[in-house]
Amino acid sequence: MIVDAYKSVRKYWRIYLLVIVSIISIAVLFSPVVPGLDAGSNNANTTVQDREPTFAEKYTGLQFSIELGGGTRIRAPIDGVTAEGIDIGDRDRGEVERQIAEDFNNTSPTDVAIRTPDDGENTVEITSGEATTESLTESLDSQNVSYDEVRNGVTEETRQQAVEILQSRIDAAGLSGGDVRQVELQNGERLVLLEVPNLDRSETIELVTTKGEVRIDIYYFDQEQGEYVTREGVLTQDDFRTIGSPRQGDDVQPPNVPVTLEPQAAEDFADATVETGVARTGGSTCQYDRAPDETQPCLLTVVDGDVVYSAGMNGRLATSIQSGTWEESPDFILQTQSFTEAQDLSVNLQSGGLPAPLNVDQGEISFVAPEQGEDFRIIALIIGIMSTLAVATSVSLRYGKARVAAPMVFTALAEVLVLLAIATVLSYPIDVAVVAGFIAVIGTGVDDLIIIADRIIGGDSIASSNRLFARRFRKALWVIMSAAGSTILALGPLAVLELRELQGFAIFTIIGVIVGVLVTRPAYGDILRILYTRK
Repeated sequence: MIVDAYKSVRKYWRIYLLVIVSIISIAVLFSPVVPGLDAGSNNANTTVQDREPTFAEKYTGLQFSIELGGGTRIRAPIDGVTAEGIDIGDRDRGEVERQIAEDFNNTSPTDVAIRTPDDGENTVEITSGEATTESLTESLDSQNVSYDEVRNGVTEETRQQAVEILQSRIDAAGLSGGDVRQVELQNGERLVLLEVPNLDRSETIELVTTKGEVRIDIYYFDQEQGEYVTREGVLTQDDFRTIGSPRQGDDVQPPNVPVTLEPQAAEDFADATVETGVARTGGSTCQYDRAPDETQPCLLTVVDGDVVYSAGMNGRLATSIQSGTWEESPDFILQTQSFTEAQDLSVNLQSGGLPAPLNVDQGEISFVAPEQGEDFRIIALIIGIMSTLAVATSVSLRYGKARVAAPMVFTALAEVLVLLAIATVLSYPIDVAVVAGFIAVIGTGVDDLIIIADRIIGGDSIASSNRLFARRFRKALWVIMSAAGSTILALGPLAVLELRELQGFAIFTIIGVIVGVLVTRPAYGDILRILYTRK
């Protein structure tokens, strides 16, 4: 029996390979944890709208674009003003940035940046909402800074940095399938295009427009000045080594985000808390929100310049900081008023602050309801089933035998199954272009299978002997491989060029053709061999 099984596998190994690949694809598709997916993306999943997940979202690793899954699309410019070709001479760059910032209200030196791009020509960029081309021109003239041109917009470096941070922010919020990229209009203007699935308009705007700058300040009584002052930036986003998932909190502790500090940052933080009295013996009690002039020293969590939480320090932590043992394991907890704030804080810490705000008021915003996206998926599934049944019916009528059509349907569905598994592993969001690629794969696949069937059982005689079958099957495969090569060469440029509307179609059509040539077409030939050759 073992010998017979071995002979069967050796003779019809292509069929066994198709079955194994199909089983693996099913396991990957319906596995809760799939290699290639961002395992941490579910940490903050409660940022997504509170709705009942669909079957595909709940039981598979598939990700859908906003057309098929619902969500928000924003196309908007990065807010800022840039002067090109500036010359500051021998002056200190930081000093010039500070002087320019002083000419604008509500503007700090961090909102002004003097950059040297690859072409070596200096630019000054200001991302404060107060700036205009006229006001920046006046500021540069008053500072005796020469320039070639002052224009609206920011530099390429700032745009690319904003794209990377927005993508990180979407990923950190658990919004799988989100995409951020630059697009260029016909007039040369560069915009940022965001596609955020499973999030409505207002939540998306809040997620992408907040600058997200997080720091820890210390509010304490300065003996020399005789008043309460704030020491800003005791901890900044670069000082955190690891950032944990937001926690709900309990009766003892409010909602919070656990973090671990970098070694040098931990040392500096310990010195600052001891010096200002936050880490005093027995700890400190903060009343910043009730009596800021009568409180003990406070740790302030500041997001985009606003204090979102104030707290003292418990006695145990203060003692470990004073003794120096805390620096060996510098774990820290950032507390907030609510779990939503903890989520936002975690997202901002993980993604970092935007170098410049996204100006959605001058952009375009569109929203697709999740229910509408689900309807699109159902319609696409119905069309796929109807197309498959139509092909099976036409092939059955062509050959007069359902046993020829049934393996065609099976192999076509197996190809789609493999493609879905690959999309899951790659975390590639399925959009209309990808669905079109699936349909193209089914179409080309059925064409190839008909070529095989015509060679084997068409014409004047059926290839009933193994030798005749092998000769005809090889000829059919040569035709199929030539057609596959032509398809890959034709779609190759679309797969590598930045044409996102067509890229998914090209990629999955090429993958489907390769899978077909290597797996499904040979397996279909072996099935016909079993059905029509003499033993």
